[in-house]
Amino acid sequence: MLPHAHGAPVMQAKIRSLPEDFFVEEIDAFAASGSGEHLLLTIEKREKNTTEVAQKIAQWAGVALSAVSYAGLKDRNALTCQRFSVWLPKKIAPDLAALEQPGIRLLASHWHSRKLPRGALAGNRFVLRLREVLGARAAIETRLASIAAIGVPNYFGEQRFGRGGENVEKARAMFAGRRVKRELRSILLSAARAEIFNQILAARVAAGSWNQALPGDVFMLAGSQSIFGPEPPSPALQARLADFDIHPTGALWGRGQLRSEHATAALELQIAAQHPVLCAGLEQAGLKQERRSLRLLPENFTWQWPAADVLQLSFQLPPGCYATTVLRELLEAPAAG
Repeated sequence: MLPHAHGAPVMQAKIRSLPEDFFVEEIDAFAASGSGEHLLLTIEKREKNTTEVAQKIAQWAGVALSAVSYAGLKDRNALTCQRFSVWLPKKIAPDLAALEQPGIRLLASHWHSRKLPRGALAGNRFVLRLREVLGARAAIETRLASIAAIGVPNYFGEQRFGRGGENVEKARAMFAGRRVKRELRSILLSAARAEIFNQILAARVAAGSWNQALPGDVFMLAGSQSIFGPEPPSPALQARLADFDIHPTGALWGRGQLRSEHATAALELQIAAQHPVLCAGLEQAGLKQERRSLRLLPENFTWQWPAADVLQLSFQLPPGCYATTVLRELLEAPAAG
């Protein structure tokens, strides 16, 4: 149970009653060059996960799965739009119409000079429809306004941890010597790292400092992964923090020395000491110390009531951030439809 920044949830509702109730659209980080050996495909998928669609594309193109790439993973129980690339060195695409099938619709195709690398997206756009809403309208509106004004703690979402959170225990088993497939290894490493980060962030939420500058804090520039510091709190720094120009960060564990200092480093080392197996495993795997923003501000955050018991939310998030993290500050353990 991770602490909430805005207080106890103020409503109950069902999410994902239909796949269309959870709509996600990638925001492209670049435009296609128009030439090259890689075909960029913008796909709308319904009730299919990203790897399943990648396999379908490989079969359609008659290539190995390794020739297909995508920027990020998208949920199965949703309606999502995302880009894939497939390497076709002869620069001849199979019949595009043959790619379409139930749950897969081709929206656009363009040639490009390079494969689509992981993480090559500017963010994700969400439209979420919550049904059978229970709760006082005034309290819900107040909570929504608070989220729009100050954001939410940037927890890793439940998707990072697998069904029932089992990926963290699987990571411990892997670090103890259990052999796992290569594709699962990266998932378990990510879950172990996310667990430590979430506990660091949880401690700062509980202390009320998740969106404040502490002595020894390292900061991230909004809209980028660029970090600077540590820097001592100052009026200028506080003004930038209040303007959402910068965000305080927490450790993504790995090899090397923590960049944070003083109170921040002491807290991060205290949390790390509670997870010696995870920390040692991440270091032995070769991951290096990195930082992640503690604060998440949904962009263009708006809401409307299509019906008395239906709430629709629209917003954009940076890459690697979770819509469920926004939802948990509004409703606890939302029920599937």
